[in-house]
Amino acid sequence: MSVVIVESPAKAKTINKYLGSDYEVIASYGHVRDLPPKTGSVLPDEDFAMRWAIGSKSEGRVKEIANAVKGTSHLYLATDPDREGEAIAWHIREVLQERGVLENVEVHRVVFHEITKSAVLEAMQHPRDLDHKLIESYLARRALDYLVGFTLSPVLWRKLPGSRSAGRVQSVALRLICEREAEIEVFKPREYWTIEAAFETAAGDKVPAKLTQLDGAKIEKFSLETEAAARAALARLEPQDFAVQRIERKQSHRHPPPPFTTSTLQQEASRKLGFSAKHTMSVAQRLYEGLDVGGDTGGLITYMRTDSVQIAKEAVTGARGTIGDEYGNSYLPKAPRTYRSHAKNAQEAHEAIRPTNFRRRPQDIARSLNPDQAKLYELIWKRAMASQMSSALLDNVAIDIEGPDGKDVFRATGSVVAFDGFLKLYQEGRDEPSEDEESKELPNVSEKDPFPKKQIQPEQHFTQPPPRFSEASLVKRLEELGIGRPSTYASIISVLQDRDYVRLEKKRFIPEDRGRLVTSFLANFFRRYVQYHFTAELEDQLDDVSEGRTNWKQVLHDFWTKFEASVGETKDLAIKDVLDALDEALGPHFFPQTDPNVDPRRCPACNQGRLALKLGKFGAFVGCSTYPDCTYTRQLAEGLQENGGGAVLEGPVELGQDPETGETVSLRKGPYGLYLQLGEAKEKGDKPKRVSLPPDRSPDNIELDYALQLLRLPREVGKHPENGAPILAGIGRYGPYVQHEKNYRSLPTVDDALTIGLNRAVDLLAQPAKRGRAASALRTLGDHPDNGKPITVHDGRYGPYVKHGSTNATIPKGSSPETITLEEALPLLAAREERKKKKKTSKTRSKTAKKKKEKKTETDAPVSST
Repeated sequence: MSVVIVESPAKAKTINKYLGSDYEVIASYGHVRDLPPKTGSVLPDEDFAMRWAIGSKSEGRVKEIANAVKGTSHLYLATDPDREGEAIAWHIREVLQERGVLENVEVHRVVFHEITKSAVLEAMQHPRDLDHKLIESYLARRALDYLVGFTLSPVLWRKLPGSRSAGRVQSVALRLICEREAEIEVFKPREYWTIEAAFETAAGDKVPAKLTQLDGAKIEKFSLETEAAARAALARLEPQDFAVQRIERKQSHRHPPPPFTTSTLQQEASRKLGFSAKHTMSVAQRLYEGLDVGGDTGGLITYMRTDSVQIAKEAVTGARGTIGDEYGNSYLPKAPRTYRSHAKNAQEAHEAIRPTNFRRRPQDIARSLNPDQAKLYELIWKRAMASQMSSALLDNVAIDIEGPDGKDVFRATGSVVAFDGFLKLYQEGRDEPSEDEESKELPNVSEKDPFPKKQIQPEQHFTQPPPRFSEASLVKRLEELGIGRPSTYASIISVLQDRDYVRLEKKRFIPEDRGRLVTSFLANFFRRYVQYHFTAELEDQLDDVSEGRTNWKQVLHDFWTKFEASVGETKDLAIKDVLDALDEALGPHFFPQTDPNVDPRRCPACNQGRLALKLGKFGAFVGCSTYPDCTYTRQLAEGLQENGGGAVLEGPVELGQDPETGETVSLRKGPYGLYLQLGEAKEKGDKPKRVSLPPDRSPDNIELDYALQLLRLPREVGKHPENGAPILAGIGRYGPYVQHEKNYRSLPTVDDALTIGLNRAVDLLAQPAKRGRAASALRTLGDHPDNGKPITVHDGRYGPYVKHGSTNATIPKGSSPETITLEEALPLLAAREERKKKKKTSKTRSKTAKKKKEKKTETDAPVSST
């Protein structure tokens, strides 16, 4: 019996079918050990020694692997064919060596770029040793990320309270988003006008055209800057008779895009399917690892972490055969197409992302896939097929329409698809649609043809600010700059959102104030380490390590020497220096000049002081320079609702008076977050009416009416029709609810507690109560590979969780119940099972010890005599 180690149970299940009973395939569930998140895990003074630790979730898996290896003579490490996969294989071998189970065991490394029977069996016939260059590249990256995070983050916490942490690559990506926002804020729109005409031929056909020349001068974008200039041009043009002067006809070819790399797949899935980068990679992982399609289990696509645009020769042959059969030979170019990546630092180590079998059409297998898997597979199949199809042929026409003296010229342009080629199957998406790309067909005209009718219309325009980054355009920009690598883009974006440094609105990234403060701090005091070219050059050095051109410890030494010195320079940095730098850099953002006659920094409370950034225990806020004489404060623009204690509220904020009692309604901060209060305690022991601020409401837009509605909860919805007892709606410890006597039901939102009517309340109360966490499943992720029972996602009293049989495991922060995958759920459930076993064992031991003690007491007790 030989043992094969892979990362995931889905991959293990598929490969086990290929290899048969002579092999035992075990999943490691990813990395089995990592650097502990504490000081001292990387030791620069000890030649960058690294202290690894096995996590509690991984210990059970390591034991399982070790026990299996004890009885074998061959161990095959079949983890993914990239740097991370090589690192997982290395960690497993190192751990097994430390446990002394590799004696007389031959260790092999096997790699395959698609999980099909032929590819797996071929790989097993050609094992190799571990690639130490890839391992050293991993070690260098892991050490760098640790040193930056655990050295820079404490500086942020000390000098910029309220900040979360900083990362080597994430901080640079955050800078991109923040700088784009700053460009938008300072952007001044510029007015310009265009002149457009709708000419009509003698046959009544319409010919739309734009003015390109006026009185002999070429029309540039800002040639007509005002309405007056546009009207003057209109007055010159309207009396004239226009006719066709020149017609230009030419054909052009539009070539297909190359097959997907990791980054282009993430970009296109974002544009066309609305997938996040993280979700795209999760779905692609399942397509790669293998799914059951009509009783045949196997991988549907090749490995999805790649920057190569090349396709294997046999795959090209398969694609061309399918194209010929499906669309005809006219859609086949004479020779196969070859591509080369233009991305910076492309490694070209693997194939592009493609179907493992081009004959497996999307419509034929859609029933075997879930909707997202079907959509992504179709996108990959079409893109890879299109990359080997003929170019599209376009007929382009340009018509110059002139006045009598030839000094005033309109131009009409049109483009018609003469042969669709690859466009029959696929058209690449765009981040920002362009008017110039619109195809329109023009009527047949001849030179000198007059246009007896015309309508000339001036049109006003304003220049637009640069667009905010979408996920697609951010990934594209990171790749252009050489920042990060294909496998890291999804995690970079997720970390920025998890740390509340950015938010996604209408599929565009907007930096939070916290993110802008962190970026400004780093740009002022650690400028070198958030520069784009420095980060890209460091990536180049790490790539050199993986190619064996550079020593990995030398890269670490060169980086650490300068980085440590930079950190040391901030030890004596005064908070005032930090505030002054941030105040200057972010002043236009926090104090925008909306009225030229009003100083945006003048304190509205005392009308004397100057508003500026201040730092409190929980982070930055706006305060008056005359403090303590003036105690005016203001939260930053993002709204600081953080019931975990991160909000800045230096004192009660008065919202107004309750018209019924005359008491003041105020917003306050307590040890458990923000809350609303009515009035003050009149004497010792009194407790004024209070209610927590709902977590989905920002303190920046809490109005008096809304606050009073919350303070008046619970409210009576009406009388129950069965017994006349009141039905109440309120907010309790576990959220909003409706109540009838001792019968409670949860409500989805706080607003429901304010607006729910009697009919709906009675209907909810009549429904069966949900006990504990036995709520209905939100999603089914799939079957557990060990026993085939379903794994489902639920929303419980204490948050979302995954369920398998009687085992429930909480979904951690940073993961979403909507996007969590089977592969992510399995280790959570495994860890939970392990804790249950330990707890059960501990209880059994405790009971056994207690029984032994009781028995000993009985034995030692004196025997009474009668």
